[in-house]
Amino acid sequence: MSQRVLTTESGAPVADNQNSATAGAGGPLLLQDQHLLEKLARFNRERIPERVVHARGSGAYGHFEVTDDVTDFTHADFLSAVGRRTEVFVRFSTVADSLGGADAVRDPRGFAVKFYTEEGNYDLVGNNTPVFFIKDPIKFPDFIHSQKRDPFTGRQEPDNVWDFWAHSPEATHQVTWLMGDRGIPASYRHMNGYGSHTYQWTNSRGEAFFVKYHCKTNQGIRSLSSEQAAEIAGRDPNSHQTDLLQAIERGVHPSWTLHVQLMPAAEASDYRFNPFDLTKVWPHQDYPLRRVGRLVLDRNPDNVFAEVEQAAFSPNNFVPGIGASPDKMLQGRLFAYADAHRYRLGVNHTLLAVNAPRATTAQNYGRDGLMASNPQDRYAKNYEPNSFDGPVETGRPLSAPLAVSGHTGTHEAPAHTKDDDFFQAGELYRLMSAEEKSRLVANIAGGLSQVSRDDVIETNLAHFHAADPEYGRRVEEAVRALRED
Repeated sequence: MSQRVLTTESGAPVADNQNSATAGAGGPLLLQDQHLLEKLARFNRERIPERVVHARGSGAYGHFEVTDDVTDFTHADFLSAVGRRTEVFVRFSTVADSLGGADAVRDPRGFAVKFYTEEGNYDLVGNNTPVFFIKDPIKFPDFIHSQKRDPFTGRQEPDNVWDFWAHSPEATHQVTWLMGDRGIPASYRHMNGYGSHTYQWTNSRGEAFFVKYHCKTNQGIRSLSSEQAAEIAGRDPNSHQTDLLQAIERGVHPSWTLHVQLMPAAEASDYRFNPFDLTKVWPHQDYPLRRVGRLVLDRNPDNVFAEVEQAAFSPNNFVPGIGASPDKMLQGRLFAYADAHRYRLGVNHTLLAVNAPRATTAQNYGRDGLMASNPQDRYAKNYEPNSFDGPVETGRPLSAPLAVSGHTGTHEAPAHTKDDDFFQAGELYRLMSAEEKSRLVANIAGGLSQVSRDDVIETNLAHFHAADPEYGRRVEEAVRALRED
């Protein structure tokens, strides 16, 4: 077989890829060396802006198979029959660190699933925790700024982290998750994934249900202590990527069982706490888990940049039978995620192979823009409605309408009978074993004791006291001991 010929990007053959063109044997380089200039110019542009959050990630392809009938609750086509399979792409990530950070760090993990359904792509965007630090998206930029590198010191500062949490008592529940044993997963395979937000399902009769997603790992939960994580991060900063890649390559295909909690829409207004509050979980005794199907990952990407770095997930990518809820954080992310991808990847990022529909074809009137590559019939119109057989609307809403009332303005979320920022954090603490409690207290004290201002420390301690008196006392004693050393 003849050797393939190296070419420039325009297809011209390259005569010499080892030596740049010069003015004489020892002279300066020539501006006319198109091959050299093209290589250097492309090299300078190999990177795109990294994600502000979820920058460091890994991904894999696989499938989702329905194992249980849920047609009483949603008319989503990809969930319509037991045994039905849908191709998926899943991206895991750390949240706060940059693209060059280590995998084995104490940080929530992103857990995003793209279902390539026959009715379009459905993106389920969540984390490995069922709750989050805040409940209103207006606080999100400030929260992330407090967790990222300080603009002066260039490092994450305990003062910033804990000062923000001191002013955000609703974060106590997630802080308890993060500082507990599950704060550092051993690998992406050994953690659960949650939709975290509340979404809406609608069945064929138009009945609406609010839904929470739980992907339970079939490998079992495995986590790292702070000491184990520090050792692993120093030995292999890419430990989670290495584990996922090698497991799939050797035929060990990780899987998760998808369960949902379902709340009839009529019950939401009278529930004892706000069911759309991202800082709270729905107790399973109120809304038990219902099994839906099995998620399996069995193929690694061919190119990490093209398929993992350029993968774009957005919670506003719904399909018929699934929609949004009044969850404020979800509502903010319906805009923010897609807009982040338009900035990073361009307005035509949905045409990239990893983001384009696979089981159907996108048909719309979007045209032009940077890197436009969607070929169109020369006579196709770019407006709607038209008289030239272009794609038309269905008139069928994706989900049931949400009832709204009241006056416009900036409102706090309506209070339910038992809304509280601390109760569920206390419940989580009381569920822990004695050893788990000790590690939780040590992890919190290790960070909080580094804060320079006493008032910030005292405010955070008050949150732990409010969650559980023993919890608060033990954290306070541990912080005091560390600061006296």
